[in-house]
Amino acid sequence: MLQNMFSGEKRKIIYPFVLAALFFVTFGAGFFVGKNQVVCNVCAPEAVNFSLFWDAYNKLHQSFINPTDINDQKIIYGAISGMTKSLGDPHTSFFEPTQAKMFQQDLSGSFEGIGVEVGIKKDQLTVVAPLKGTPGERAGLKAGDVIVKINGKSTIDITTDEAVNMIRGKKGTQVTLTIFREGWKDTKDIIITRDTIKIDSITWELKEGDIAYIQIYQFGQSLSYDFKKTAQQILVSPARKIVLDLRNNPGGYLEVSQDIAGWFLQKGQVITIEDFGSDEPQKEYKAQGNAVFANYPIVVLINKGSASASEILAGALRDNRNIKLVGEKSFGKGSVQEVITLQDGASFLKVTVAKWLTPNGKSISEVGLEPDIKIEISEEDSEANKDLQLEKALEIIKELK
Repeated sequence: MLQNMFSGEKRKIIYPFVLAALFFVTFGAGFFVGKNQVVCNVCAPEAVNFSLFWDAYNKLHQSFINPTDINDQKIIYGAISGMTKSLGDPHTSFFEPTQAKMFQQDLSGSFEGIGVEVGIKKDQLTVVAPLKGTPGERAGLKAGDVIVKINGKSTIDITTDEAVNMIRGKKGTQVTLTIFREGWKDTKDIIITRDTIKIDSITWELKEGDIAYIQIYQFGQSLSYDFKKTAQQILVSPARKIVLDLRNNPGGYLEVSQDIAGWFLQKGQVITIEDFGSDEPQKEYKAQGNAVFANYPIVVLINKGSASASEILAGALRDNRNIKLVGEKSFGKGSVQEVITLQDGASFLKVTVAKWLTPNGKSISEVGLEPDIKIEISEEDSEANKDLQLEKALEIIKELK
């Protein structure tokens, strides 16, 4: 099943990680999905002595106190995982078959967990965004929360993949996250009961008589179809202006982000640039849609939970149309990962190969997008259900012609 997912058309996924606890990142995050490769026979540099590995392997078998506990397959998986971890890139990692199956479930948009997306930011395991209507959101998790411990185990030096495995679990079971939030004096333990997570892609409503308020929750497989239906409804409504809400949107497929951008940009306008950081030329991705909303006044909402594909869309709208971004600085997930299936057909490597740039050539990775109008929402505002960011967006859009 997994191998089928990687066969055929190459697709780029730019999540952080939505475990079933989260959602794959994974920051979310830019994956080339569909590149079915086999490990090639490349000779290592002469200075690398692989006999050291086999020496250690043999001595473990000779000396370990419980030889029956030695699992050679786990040793191989552990060695490959350590090899990727040694690169120091939180988005380059190895997925053994069980993890790979979980990855596939994440991409389907339905899974069991707590519905919180995480990623590594400033060397800390951080909540990118709690997904709407999920156990993580109901428990009070917020974008930017630092996860200090998972079930009492420290997250120092943890990878996003390891975090996924620890937080994910069966519906009805519990996970305890030790959280630190900016402004708190100490950490807090939050106990969350896992559930089945089904992620909506989009909702919309009419505000102030002529403003279409569109919320996009993720750039998943169904969004292109769902957005087309939404667009048809908006076009026959009184709406003549749009507030596009990309807050707490962890990303998704690059191709879907490109498709959505085509509703707002003229055909041929650059959406994002893929920068390989070497002698290889940059690659531009351009709008290919019908541009039916290209003349609609628009304001875009972003926050700490806006990542990857949502950052690409927001950056494209600002660079091409000078559209105002309102809210908070976005997450900054702008690297591209290539997924390479290994010889067993069930495990794969996810390797960072490039970075995303906005149409004006500015890097998103680790930097994020600064809003044109910065509005922060306090815990008191959240508890009182006051959305100052949306209020400001509506105020701005009313003045636009």
